[in-house]
Amino acid sequence: MTILLAPMEGLLDFTLRDVLTRVGGIDRCVSEFIRVTGTLLPERVFLRIVPELRHGGCTPSGVPVSAQLLGSDPVCLAENAARLASLGPAGIDLNFGCPAKIVNRHGGGAALLQDPELLGRIVAAVRRAVPMAMPVTAKMRLGFDDDLRAVECAQAIAGAGAAELVVHARTKAHGYRPPAYWERVHAVREAVAIPVIANGEVWSVGDAQRCREVSGCDALMIGRGMVADPGLARAIARPGTSLGWVQLLPLMMHFWQLVCGHVEPRHRAGRLKQWLNYLRRRHPEAEEAYQTVRTVNDPQLLELHLQQWCTASHTQAYERHPALADLHA
Repeated sequence: MTILLAPMEGLLDFTLRDVLTRVGGIDRCVSEFIRVTGTLLPERVFLRIVPELRHGGCTPSGVPVSAQLLGSDPVCLAENAARLASLGPAGIDLNFGCPAKIVNRHGGGAALLQDPELLGRIVAAVRRAVPMAMPVTAKMRLGFDDDLRAVECAQAIAGAGAAELVVHARTKAHGYRPPAYWERVHAVREAVAIPVIANGEVWSVGDAQRCREVSGCDALMIGRGMVADPGLARAIARPGTSLGWVQLLPLMMHFWQLVCGHVEPRHRAGRLKQWLNYLRRRHPEAEEAYQTVRTVNDPQLLELHLQQWCTASHTQAYERHPALADLHA
């Protein structure tokens, strides 16, 4: 089963892409969206949001990253796509699913699902603007207020030249409330000739298996489920494997170092607590860790807590398995 790491604005940026792809099991990533609002963006904007462009369009562990554009003007999106393509992403993805009110008010994201003809013009314009070897893909929801035009939207996207389509199995009106309607993804998949990838409410290996069966898709895109359980993609690829709290802590320390390298001090604590909040769903130890630092905003104090967790986890491991102490002596 092919696994894609989803774009998540304000959460799943290049720092988490770096960390999560180190675990294994993720085949491809899509960046958080780059907003296009009527101007040709300078290269530094693309590089700031997708720094993997400086390294062949891959994360440090070698996983390809497609860069996602969000906007509603075909000409402007095409011009920006051409500039972006020159920087060498693994592909260019188009966002037709963002449910944020400010985005939808300006006609972007999921609001475009009310106008299949415009969807087609956007995809066609971007496809013409970039080299044929550069994949142009899209991500959509089932619809805006309802899913009555899901197949029509998918056919417009596929007919205009998209190479692949991710379908988030909810409408904009559903937001992120469960359930995800995987059976509707199956209907979309049956209606188009391009590969369709299912997305939404995959939190476990069992969810992944059920989503595959119901949607009929051989590829899944996972976002929040991967943030909550960084070992999920690896467990899907190799059933029976898991990533425990002890194995997670070095990754958390690496994440913290990346955050300290590019985030202002006053925002650093929030980034770590945001991830811990997701990890509580999968790791009981994360609940205790989160409660310990919930009110801590001093980066130095937070780093001290991190170091203490790492030290304590190593000590516990040695107590359970004394031979490890000799091995690391």
